[in-house]
This record gives sequence, C-alpha cells and structure tokens, in this order.
Amino acid sequence: MTASARLLRAPWQPGPAVGETTGPLQVSVTEFTADGYPRSVGVALNGLRLRRSWPGTKGAVGMWLWADPVRRRSGSVSAWTDARHLTAFVRRPDHARTVRAFRDHGTMRATAWTVPYWDAAAVWRSARDVLVGASPWPAASYGTEQDPR
Repeated sequence: MTASARLLRAPWQPGPAVGETTGPLQVSVTEFTADGYPRSVGVALNGLRLRRSWPGTKGAVGMWLWADPVRRRSGSVSAWTDARHLTAFVRRPDHARTVRAFRDHGTMRATAWTVPYWDAAAVWRSARDVLVGASPWPAASYGTEQDPR
C-alpha cells in the first residue's frame, strides 16, 4: 500500500435526509491539496466546522471527511437527495467563505455522479479509488443515473 492509499476517514455523519435513500442520489467527492502543512491543518479544521452543521443541512444524506496528511490532502465524500441540494450547500455562505479563504493556497478538485440507490460501502470504494488514483477523476456527471466507475 502506498502512502497515497492511507486515507484517514472520519465516521459517517448522517444528514437530515438519511432516511431518503431509496431513489437516485447525488454523490460528491472533493479534494483539496494545500500548498503547505500549516495550511492543510487550517483546511481540515474548517472542514470539521462545516461537518458540525451537517445534521441541519437540507437534502444531505450524509458524509465522510477524509485526509491524507502525508500529501497535505483532505476533502469529503457526501451523498445528497439531488444535485439542487448539493449546489445549495456549495453556495452556502459558510462554505463559500472557506473556499475563498483557501483557494489561493492549494489545488481543489471535485466531481459528482448519481447512484441509483444508497450503498455506503460501494460509494466509499468508488470514491476511495478516485482519491488514491486507482480510478481516474471522472468528469462530473450531474443528473445521470450511473456511477461512472
């Protein structure tokens, strides 16, 4: 196992829509690579602050935060009832402030796809494969009903 494959993962944080997993769901994967170790700590702390608001985030099924401290990377894997709720979160003032605060201090990548139903293990495997380089970063496929892997 390479250093890039050693991801730390926070426990699953359910959202208010955790019971709404029978239909298609939007999955989002984000990655921020900080330009230095001190900055990577700041990014991770801001992620934890956003995580605390998760139980009140409309349309959120749940999420994992993840980190690869050796490579100064961190991000999230989240599930949503639809792309509209994901977009609303991305535009939320607290999220937008975090993005603005760090956007010039590293590199951000994100993708999203639709799954036909919730399978936590399968979603994490697909996301992890992207994060460790076993699968390429797919182009976002908002609104489709298939996992690109």
